[in-house]
Amino acid sequence: MADPIESADTIDVQALGHRLYDLALVRSGDEPLLDPAGQPIKWLLDSRAALLRNDMFREVGRVLGQRLREQGITQVVGYGYGSFGLVGAVLGAAGDDYPIHGGFLREGRKEHGRQRLLEGPIDPSEPIVLVDDILNSGQSALKSVSRLSAEGYEVYGVLTLFHFTWSGGRSRLASLGLWVSSLLDLNLRSA
Repeated sequence: MADPIESADTIDVQALGHRLYDLALVRSGDEPLLDPAGQPIKWLLDSRAALLRNDMFREVGRVLGQRLREQGITQVVGYGYGSFGLVGAVLGAAGDDYPIHGGFLREGRKEHGRQRLLEGPIDPSEPIVLVDDILNSGQSALKSVSRLSAEGYEVYGVLTLFHFTWSGGRSRLASLGLWVSSLLDLNLRSA
């Protein structure tokens, strides 16, 4: 039986980004929304809900996996809750001809068990790409790059679903020589 989802080479990435945006957009008229400081906001993007749809999970995984393949990257590390579905989608889309390994960066080293900061079969001798749902200011990505570098890992770049162009995150990361790629650049402040 043929797979009903297109290959990564034939997926219209712009259209996929817009479908993902439409599914992820939550407006304050639908439910109360707060920013990290507890102040009301008018909208937010919840890509986790969108990625829990089978069709989006597979298509996003294929496109992100293809971008990793084009860069010669075989390891992804998620940081933050928004990355859980992305790491899974990339790993699920990887084929036997181009296996990709994944991991998750903890907020702090686990105090018991194996006491790891980074979970997963990540080889420190190979470069990694960080994945997350949204690139805004780049501060959380910079923190993750710093923590991984201190542990001896080489971070090649950052791959996200959405990039808020008004916050300068891409330029901050690129100034460190990091490759930065997003599925969809957003240059609006209100949805």
